[in-house]
Amino acid sequence: MAESDARASNAPEITVSELSNALKRAIEDRFGYVRVRGEISGYRGPHSSGHAYFSLKDANARLDAVIWRSAFLRMRIKPEEGLEVVATGKLTTFPGKSSYQIVIESLELAGLGALMALFEARRKKLAEEGLFDAARKRRIPFLPKVVGVVTSPTGAVIRDILHRLSDRFPVRVIVWPVRVQGETSAAEVAAAIEGFNALALGGPVPRPDVLIVARGGGSLEDLWSFNEEIAVRAVAESAIPLIAAVGHETDWTLIDHAADLRAPTPTAAAEFAVPVRSELIATLADLEARKRGAILRLAQRRRAELRSLARALPDGEALVEALRQRLDRAGDTLTARTRAALDSLALRLAGLARGLARHSPRAHFAGLHERVRGLVGRLERLAPMLIERPRRAADAAGRGLSRERAVLARRRSERAQTLLGLEARLNRIYDERLQSRRAQLVSAWQLLGAMSYRGVLARGFALVRDEAEKPLRRAADVRQAQRLQIEFADGKVAAVAGGRVGPPLTPPALLPRKRAKADKGSEGQGSLF
Repeated sequence: MAESDARASNAPEITVSELSNALKRAIEDRFGYVRVRGEISGYRGPHSSGHAYFSLKDANARLDAVIWRSAFLRMRIKPEEGLEVVATGKLTTFPGKSSYQIVIESLELAGLGALMALFEARRKKLAEEGLFDAARKRRIPFLPKVVGVVTSPTGAVIRDILHRLSDRFPVRVIVWPVRVQGETSAAEVAAAIEGFNALALGGPVPRPDVLIVARGGGSLEDLWSFNEEIAVRAVAESAIPLIAAVGHETDWTLIDHAADLRAPTPTAAAEFAVPVRSELIATLADLEARKRGAILRLAQRRRAELRSLARALPDGEALVEALRQRLDRAGDTLTARTRAALDSLALRLAGLARGLARHSPRAHFAGLHERVRGLVGRLERLAPMLIERPRRAADAAGRGLSRERAVLARRRSERAQTLLGLEARLNRIYDERLQSRRAQLVSAWQLLGAMSYRGVLARGFALVRDEAEKPLRRAADVRQAQRLQIEFADGKVAAVAGGRVGPPLTPPALLPRKRAKADKGSEGQGSLF
C-alpha cells in the first residue's frame, strides 16, 4: 500500500483553470477558423451589451454561438430566428460553463432559397407595419429645382441619369456617393437619405425637391442591400418624395414598395423626375395664345354689354334731383334736433350742480375722520385682552408638549433595552442550533464511513468481479478460465480462474489451525493465479 501511494503522488496536480485553459488552446489550435452551416435557434435579439448569443443546430446536434458587438455592427446579414446560414468564425471554449462555442465573424445565407424566404418574411413584416401602404405615398413634384441622387459615383447609372436630365430639363443635381453593393451598402444608402432630409431650407447646400435611389441590374445577392430593413425604413421615413430605380424592370426590391414611385430603370427615374423642356415651352406658347384669344373675346363681350347698359340708363340729373331734395330736408331736421338736445343737457347740468353742492366732499370726509378716531380708541382698549389671552394659551400648550416629549423619550429608552435583550437571546439560540447541526453532521459522516464497503476492504478483505464488473458472491459462480477483477483497498488486480471449481468451503468456526491449512490445499478451491 505504501508503494501504491508513492506511485499516485508522482502524478502532477493541476487546477481546474489550468485544465480549462489547456483544453481551450488545444481546440483553438486544432480547428482555428471554420465554416459551419446550420439553423439559428434561440435568438432573442442583441444583448444590452451589444453582443448576440444564440445556437446553430441541425437535425442531430447543437452548437453555441456568440457574435461580439464590433462584428455584429459590421454584418450585412443579421441573425434571425429560424434562418439557415453559413457562419464563419473561430471555435473556442467557455471555461465558465465547461462548454465549447463558435465566435462568429461573418454570416452568409445558405443558398438562394434562404434569401427568398428571408425576402418574403421581411416583406410581410414591413407590410404589416404599414410601410408599404399606398396612403403614405406622395406625388412627385412636377418641376423640381434640385434633384438628389443616391448611387455610386463611378458606375454607368449616374451618367445615364445626368444625360437624361440634361436632355429633358436641365436642373441642379446633387449626388451623394454610396456603395451599392457590399456589407456597408445598406447603411450608406440610409445615411444618404437621412442626410438629404437633414439639409435646411435656404441653407448653403440646397435641399432637393425629389430624391432618386438608383442602381444597375444584378442578381438577388447583388441587390440585397436594398432589401435591408435600415434602407427600407429610411426610404419610408423620408420627408422628401423619393423615386426607387434599382435593377431592371423585372428586378424588385423592398425599397420599391416603400418608395413614393418605382421606376423600372434609372433612366426612367430621370424621366419621372422632370418633364421635357421643349414640350413645356410648346405647351406654354399654346396656352399663351389661347389666353390672349380668350382675353380679346372677353373684352369685346364686356364692351358690347357696357354699350347696351349705357343705352338703358336714364339721364344723370334726373337720378340725383330727388336725392338732393331729401338731403336738404334732412339737414334742416338735424339742426332743429341738435338745438333741442343741447337745451335738455343744459337743464340736467344745472340740476346736478345743485345736488353736488348739497353733498360736499369736505363734510363727508370730516364724518369719516370722526368714525376712524372712535375705532382707534376701541382698539387701544381691547389690545391687552386680544394679546395676553393667546399668549397664556401658547405657554400652557408648550408645557404640555414638553411633558409629552419626556414620556416619548422614556418609552424609546425602554424599547431599546428590550431590543438589546432580544438580540442577545437570538445570538445565543443561533449558536446553540449551529453547534447541534455540526454534531449531527459529524455523526452522519462517521456512520457513512462505517457503512462503506471500502472500510471492509481496508481491514484486509477483497471484492471479486466478473468481466462485466458484476460482484461474485459465491465460489460456485466462477467458471473455468474466467477473467476476474479483484479489488483491494489500495487498487485492482486482474486474474484468471484456474483448476476445477468446486462447492464453496465453509470451515467450522472452531476447527484447529492445522486442519484449516489442510483444507486450504485441497481441490475444493483452485488457485486464482
